[in-house]
Amino acid sequence: MDTLYLVIPCYNEEEVLPETSRQLLAKMTALIEKQKISEKSRIVFVNDGSKDRTWEIIEQLHRDNPMYQGVCLSRNKGHQNALLAGLMTVKDHCDMTISLDADLQDDIDAIDEMVEKYYEGNDVVYGVRNARDTDTFFKKFTAEGFYKVMKYMGADVVFNHADYRLMSRRALDGLGSFKEVNMFLRGVVPMIGYRSDKVYYARKERFAGTSKYPLKKMLSFAWEGITSLSTKPISMITRLGTVIFLVSIVMLIYSVVRHFMGATTTGWTSLIVSVWAIGGLQLLAIGIIGQYIGKVYLETKERPKYIVEQYLSDEDAADI
Repeated sequence: MDTLYLVIPCYNEEEVLPETSRQLLAKMTALIEKQKISEKSRIVFVNDGSKDRTWEIIEQLHRDNPMYQGVCLSRNKGHQNALLAGLMTVKDHCDMTISLDADLQDDIDAIDEMVEKYYEGNDVVYGVRNARDTDTFFKKFTAEGFYKVMKYMGADVVFNHADYRLMSRRALDGLGSFKEVNMFLRGVVPMIGYRSDKVYYARKERFAGTSKYPLKKMLSFAWEGITSLSTKPISMITRLGTVIFLVSIVMLIYSVVRHFMGATTTGWTSLIVSVWAIGGLQLLAIGIIGQYIGKVYLETKERPKYIVEQYLSDEDAADI
């Protein structure tokens, strides 16, 4: 039997942790009793610089039951970095991990099927929503629009998949070889390229607390994903600059014709042509420079993505 670690990023989740920990412990215990996973399997909460009692609750859970472990980051680094910190911290202690959110809106019963697909030889198993019936029209429209825009921008993302996924140790080692500072896991994981599959589930309502992704943060997250994975926006600026410059040429021809027809105001021709020409050339120049900056940008992101302040592991539990 292989060892499974659940990795759950947490930011101000004191309201949900007691119930979340209870449900996850029941699920892990059931899997162990069915001999699907090893008794060494663990539940790892990653505290992403929470301002409430989240870390205190994690410490208490660890003292009460060594199956609970905790990773505490030195400061708030965002959901993606917190998740990555948990995965990289535990990857040498397990055979597979499953990442999920603390609010358990992702159906934990899908874990059973994920584990089965892992034993079938899949290194990555994506949890995919089968419907968005519980979402408002605006939420559904913006979420589906996000995936379509990401696809258009050249990012290989799985439609209706967030960060609920199983990854084998081999896949985690592959993930660790990516050195981007602005890590967008939904786009990076498919780049690993190992055998993968999908598990479909119905997303539940949040049973406590508030969403950590208001509209402003969702838009920021989307932009982070686009700029982390694609230089296509820069290419679009280049094309726009080219089009505007060509329009300026057309305007020049039109203005000269109108001038000889005597239907222009003095100075209008030179002014309008210069505005269009200079604007087009500026956008073209910015786009070309941006092409090079974009390539360098994607290669030189080497700041630390996170710093782990404390890791509550089995060794700590032995000292309690």
